[in-house]
Amino acid sequence: MINLHDLHPSEGSTHKSKRLGQGPGSGKGKTSGKGHKGDKARAGGGVRPGFEGGQMPLTRRTPKRGFNNARFAKVFQIVNLDMLEKKFESGAEIKAQELFDARLIHDLDKPVKILGDGELSKAFKITANAFSKGAISKIQAAGGSANTEA
Repeated sequence: MINLHDLHPSEGSTHKSKRLGQGPGSGKGKTSGKGHKGDKARAGGGVRPGFEGGQMPLTRRTPKRGFNNARFAKVFQIVNLDMLEKKFESGAEIKAQELFDARLIHDLDKPVKILGDGELSKAFKITANAFSKGAISKIQAAGGSANTEA
């Protein structure tokens, strides 16, 4: 049985920290390897990332153009037809819950889009938020139906 007092780091995994400021003979005395004065010699010193000494930083010098829709973009969970072919039996009714149970999607709250990658030989009744044109044609060709959920 192991006890807390038996625990110790593996051999060679730890090393002693440098003892700074312990006199001139140590080689790291006086300024402790920080040089003389200045921002980087102070406790907690240094400049933030991107700071260029007061010069206008690169991120502000470069022109900004265009529009980014990332905040409002609809991010779909993607499921391809070949995965449905592997995971489900013919004639199955497939909705988000079934996809979640089969571990094809990770979140029931995010919308699902069915894409047409792979071949489909089984007829499924699929309900999802969106379908690609290729997926719809393959599902219907196999005798299934693709229903869009609002």
